[in-house]
Amino acid sequence: MNFPFYIARRYLFARKSQTAVNVLTLVAVVGVSFGTMALVVVLSVFNGFEKLILSLFNAFNPDMEIRLVEGKSFSIEDFPADQIRQIPGVIYLGEVYEETALLMYRDRQHIVKLRGVDEYYQQITGLDTMLLEGAFQLYSGDMANLVLGQGVAWVLGANINDFLNPLTIYLPRRGRVSGLHPAQAFNASSNFASGVFGVQAEFDMEYVIAPISLLRFLSEYPNQVTSVILGVDPAVNQRQLQRQIAAVAGPEYIVKNRLQQEEFLYKVMRSEKWAIYLILTFILLIAAFNITGSLTMLVLEKRQDISILRSMGASLQTIRRIFLFEGLLIGIGGALLGIVLGGWVSWLQIRFGIIRIQAEGTFIIDSYPVVVNGLDFLLVFVTVSLIALLASALPVQKINDLTK
Repeated sequence: MNFPFYIARRYLFARKSQTAVNVLTLVAVVGVSFGTMALVVVLSVFNGFEKLILSLFNAFNPDMEIRLVEGKSFSIEDFPADQIRQIPGVIYLGEVYEETALLMYRDRQHIVKLRGVDEYYQQITGLDTMLLEGAFQLYSGDMANLVLGQGVAWVLGANINDFLNPLTIYLPRRGRVSGLHPAQAFNASSNFASGVFGVQAEFDMEYVIAPISLLRFLSEYPNQVTSVILGVDPAVNQRQLQRQIAAVAGPEYIVKNRLQQEEFLYKVMRSEKWAIYLILTFILLIAAFNITGSLTMLVLEKRQDISILRSMGASLQTIRRIFLFEGLLIGIGGALLGIVLGGWVSWLQIRFGIIRIQAEGTFIIDSYPVVVNGLDFLLVFVTVSLIALLASALPVQKINDLTK
């Protein structure tokens, strides 16, 4: 067995002559343990929120989306849709056309983003799983239906069971119109709502889903789309498939996967997670300096042992390694205990949802979501080990002065 490590282990578990050394060692272990536990739990909660939010966006966004690099809309007739359908891994190809419109219900009105979709939209996205009322039904016989965002329905006070008062869509006409009759500047359509969805506040307040044929009729663009959406096989290599689709689509189009469609939100979430990680690491660094105090006291107590070891031929480097190992054992012991406690607390939250979200309003979850990630455990262990090494280095380097 390594001699410095053996002596360090004996010092760690041996009874000290001064009670203060035992107390400082215990405080150091407890401080590191609780700091490590907090780091594990907080990172797991951030993982939970990240997974939850991405799952909500996944219900609204397709697996992949193709848009123009420059410009808003393009003709589907000029797009290589048939070639993309033939790429192995592409299961569904749908057309989407979006326009800003005025939506009225009785005496209320609201500016919305009207998203026209085809029959493949329900298979490509999971929006039908996020319905709060009604059904995802684009047609009732020959009549086009609307599916409202929860926020839109709230602003308008719309009732999907009101079959006497339809919702009215107004979309500007193409070309020049007479200023004598302002109503002639708009194309209008009256439709009923078949359902209400709830995904995320920003989407819920803006979006209304409608058949793409209705949008094309109102906008007077019979073949236009703003994007082409794809449902792909999850078993295939997503990056390779994305490159293949981009090569077939051509340089004037850009292909985005789910994360790239909400790239800004994803970056903000990751930035928040690492900001909290750095803050807690700084707090852990302060707590770990109890190790410095504990080692300093231990060195002062073991001055006679150090003299004996030196007289027996132990080098100064060996003496320093003994106390460096002592500090690492305290830090690593606290880290392992904290990881176990953090994992246990996370499991309790996953299993029983002990800590609930205390806020007014309706939420899709009742308690804080938690997702345990093994890489986070490894990151925390390495972080605490480095902090323990740093906290141990100062008294070890000054060991000559402390033993005089």
